[in-house]
Amino acid sequence: MNTREAIAERIHELCRERKITANKLSTISAVPQATIKSILNGESQNPGVVTIKKLCDGFEITLGEFFSTLAFDSLEQEIK
Repeated sequence: MNTREAIAERIHELCRERKITANKLSTISAVPQATIKSILNGESQNPGVVTIKKLCDGFEITLGEFFSTLAFDSLEQEIK
């Protein structure tokens, strides 16, 4: 799993936990629906920290809580 996949998976996980759709997440986070779909579909090459922070605000969690998962802890170094 790479960083983009881990981010998309974390968003899916948080939506499932809160029983909300990507559309609802767009509304509560003020992130355009197209941006969320792009991240979830793996089309976004680099979801920015500002975007992720807005999503966290919508989920009512901190950036630390967003990234504090086994998926992020086990990512391989991407610089070769």
